[in-house]
Amino acid sequence: MTNLIDNLENHISDAVAHYWQTRKTQRERQKKRGVADAGLRGAVTGGAQMDGFIDLFTTIIMNAGMDEEFIFRKKRLELPGFFRPTKEWDMVVVKNNHLITAIEAKSQVGPSFGNNFNNRTEEAMGSALDIWTAFREGAFSGGVQPFIGYFFMLDDCDASNRPVKVREPHFKVFQEFVGASYMKRYELFCRKLVLERHYTAASFITSGSKTGLSGFFKEPASDLSFLIFAKSLISHIGAFI
Repeated sequence: MTNLIDNLENHISDAVAHYWQTRKTQRERQKKRGVADAGLRGAVTGGAQMDGFIDLFTTIIMNAGMDEEFIFRKKRLELPGFFRPTKEWDMVVVKNNHLITAIEAKSQVGPSFGNNFNNRTEEAMGSALDIWTAFREGAFSGGVQPFIGYFFMLDDCDASNRPVKVREPHFKVFQEFVGASYMKRYELFCRKLVLERHYTAASFITSGSKTGLSGFFKEPASDLSFLIFAKSLISHIGAFI
């Protein structure tokens, strides 16, 4: 476990490189097939970009002592909701008929961030409300509250760093959003998800398409670091070993 944490930055770097290489490969394949898929959307619809991060979460959980048979990825990811029958999470851990962990791993690449930002935030908030209400109503056999994690990687580019205007036709927005870039908005969003206890922990990193191929990434906020996320996850898993 100590070795994993000590080398965590290298593991994150590997996952970042896998993300960008997967996107690149998917786009090249589409070009060869002559498929037009709405610009950068072609690298999104192919899936699998986040597999490196899911692999890392799996390693962290197994190193914390959880048997692999209780870790689900790729399939059997549906969990009951309160406002809808089910929702597929990106990774779940279920042991002895108890939900231990559910993690969302998302990303966004530019140059268009507006609508996608709204979609991502609404999705994350809705998923949190749904699963916690389902938990309250006994959907997961009661017991200890699950670890609900949110991981997000944002494209570090000119468009994500540029200040964004807000419209205030009737009321003033909260001051922290005035002139905030999409990068800052995502940082605020991830922090508030934890502050309001919608998620147990959140991690926010950024990476650009060029340097990202070599695994380069940044962590804009220390309180949203991958290390804090990982340690919180490890601590929670330990209660079920």
